[in-house]
Amino acid sequence: MADLSAVVEQLKAERAKLDRAIEALSGVVGKSGHGRGGRRKLSAAARARIAAAQRKRWAKVKAKKG
Repeated sequence: MADLSAVVEQLKAERAKLDRAIEALSGVVGKSGHGRGGRRKLSAAARARIAAAQRKRWAKVKAKKG
């Protein structure tokens, strides 16, 4: 029975280590900069440049088809 008690104590110690590791990793994951929290805001000029570039790409595709 003494061996069983030692095994139980060892498992409890391992569980405590794992709990601390999980807590540490949870803190890191929660603070990563991947979630921007909303959409990016573009200026009107930037949207116009993007739209013009897209129209140019579509014109190029349509010119090849017909």
